[in-house]
Amino acid sequence: MKIAIIERIENDDKDKTFSKNFYMNNYFQEIFEKLNILWIPIVSEQFSEEICEMCDGLVVTGSCNDVHPKYYNEQPIEGKDYIYDEFPTVKKAVELFSKNNKPILGICAGIQEINVVFGGTLNQLIKNHNLKDKSKHNVEIKKDTLLCSIYKKEYMEVNSYHKQSIKDIAPGFKVGAISSDGVIEAIEKDNIIAVQWHPEALYDMKLFEKFIDMCKRK
Repeated sequence: MKIAIIERIENDDKDKTFSKNFYMNNYFQEIFEKLNILWIPIVSEQFSEEICEMCDGLVVTGSCNDVHPKYYNEQPIEGKDYIYDEFPTVKKAVELFSKNNKPILGICAGIQEINVVFGGTLNQLIKNHNLKDKSKHNVEIKKDTLLCSIYKKEYMEVNSYHKQSIKDIAPGFKVGAISSDGVIEAIEKDNIIAVQWHPEALYDMKLFEKFIDMCKRK
C-alpha cells in the first residue's frame, strides 16, 4: 500500500533568507509504519501525475500556512501575513486524486484547502479553537455519515489547533461533525473525508484504518 502525503513548509523564516524546510510530524511516521504503509511525499506540483498513478490514496496534512483568501475571492484581513503559498501544490494533488477516484483524507488545514479546492470559502480568523495547551473540546458527529459509521457515537472529544474554519461548505459535500459553537469540524463526499482536528496526534487508529480500507477498495 502506497499513500501520498503533503509535506509542509515551516513558516518561521519571515524574511525568506534561508532555504525552505519541508516537514512531516513523527505521528504520521509511527502510524504509517504500524499500518505497513509506504508513504510518498509531495512537495511541489512537479511529478504529481506520477505520484498519483503509483499511490492508492492521499493525505492532506495540517499546516501553519493559511490559505490565501484570493483563492475564494476575498481580500485578506488587516495585518494578516501569508508567507508561503502551499495551495497550488495541494490543489493539483487533490484534483488528480479525486479525478482518479482515489481516497483523500484531509487534516486541519487540509479540510480548509479541500473545501476551497471544491468551491467553498473560509472564515479567515476565529477564536477559541487554537488550544495550544493541548486541551480538547466536544464535537457532535452527524448521523448517517462516514464518521458516524467509524466511531459509532454522537459526541467525541478532539484536539484543536486552528485559527481558520469553513464558512461556506463546498457544493456536494456534507457536514460530518460540528462543534458546540457552530464551527464545522468535518466534511465528506464520496471517498473524501476531512476533519478539522489532528487525529494523528491522538493516535486515532480507527480513522486511519478506515481510510486505508477505503484505499484498498478503490
